[in-house]
Amino acid sequence: MTRSTKNTVHFVGRPVWAEVSLTALRRNLDAIRDYVNPASEKRQTPRMVLSIVKGNGYGHGGPEVAKALEKFGADWFGVASAGEGMELRKAGVRKPILVLGGFWPGEEKNLIHHNLTPAIHRCEQLALFDAAARKAHKKHVSIHLKFDTGMNRLGIAPGEADCFAKLLAKCKRLELTGTFTHLAASEVFTDTPTGRETPEQLERLFGAIDRLRALGVSPGILHIANSAAIAARPESWADMVRPGAILYGYHPGFDPIDLRTKYEAKLALRPVMSLRARLLNVRSVAAGSGVGYNASWVAKRPSLVAVLAAGYADGIHRSLGNRGCAHIRGHKAPIIGIVSMDVSMLDVTDIPDVQIGDIATVYGTDGDNVYPANVVARSIGTVTSDLISGVSRRVPRFYLP
Repeated sequence: MTRSTKNTVHFVGRPVWAEVSLTALRRNLDAIRDYVNPASEKRQTPRMVLSIVKGNGYGHGGPEVAKALEKFGADWFGVASAGEGMELRKAGVRKPILVLGGFWPGEEKNLIHHNLTPAIHRCEQLALFDAAARKAHKKHVSIHLKFDTGMNRLGIAPGEADCFAKLLAKCKRLELTGTFTHLAASEVFTDTPTGRETPEQLERLFGAIDRLRALGVSPGILHIANSAAIAARPESWADMVRPGAILYGYHPGFDPIDLRTKYEAKLALRPVMSLRARLLNVRSVAAGSGVGYNASWVAKRPSLVAVLAAGYADGIHRSLGNRGCAHIRGHKAPIIGIVSMDVSMLDVTDIPDVQIGDIATVYGTDGDNVYPANVVARSIGTVTSDLISGVSRRVPRFYLP
């Protein structure tokens, strides 16, 4: 059981938690909106922001984050599945929700009942969704069309625009309110096949859009840009952008690597979530003694080892064993041994006066100190989203103003 008061977290039970800064979330949303709507463009209609809250809001708590973002002025929300969309509706979210993964046969009723917009990625889905709308006595239901322009994942091929238009004309209850694609390598700026992929994808998409219009089909809201493209590909901003990781404070990696610093400076962000846990135990370990499963860490000197109340089932990536660290009182405490499901071990030998109950920050912010999750992710060869979305639902989240 947990309870909280203003800026204070009290525990009755296992002391591991995540703090989510709604101030940082709002500032990131505002920064993104301002960035993609430069005053120099003098657009009559500002570009909209579709906030990606799939994967439990990248580990931040999907419904809670979405409710806050709706209050802060987000225009749309993006989820992976009908179930995620239903969670948002049950939490009171009223803005449009795009189900990026589309739907599985049998989910149409829930999509329509909860006013969720599916991404159509196969032409045969049109008739299924139109039939469900007819059965539900709906005159108009919203859909978005996804083109596969190079990911070879989900989406209809650009060459299927004619087939789509023909089938859509037969589906009187379906309203195409948006068209999109997903970029495979928008963060790569090198003269390689991968680096040339983004302009090629954009060319394919715009060709397909032109064909739709020639067939009398309005594409609706056009949206292309993911996090990396928002930062670095203004040619992809279109009518609406889809921030994911950058909404939560993290730029993706760029190639070449020096571009990361450039775009982090141009679009300043702040981490939204901080993962913390208390020390359950502190004990002296003799030189030559092993720690944890298989004694993968052996003390080279008399050491002080602390047990942290968080493991890989909480969000401490197992790959951080003998590679990562936590931070206690502004000091770095290496994670030693194999990370367990419920606890991790830290070498706290060099931290003065460390004691049971001390708070360790795994990543996020701690006062004026910032310990970015993207740095942690790079150190173990993964991406930030893998790390932050791995904070499990058993970890209580506290939403701080």
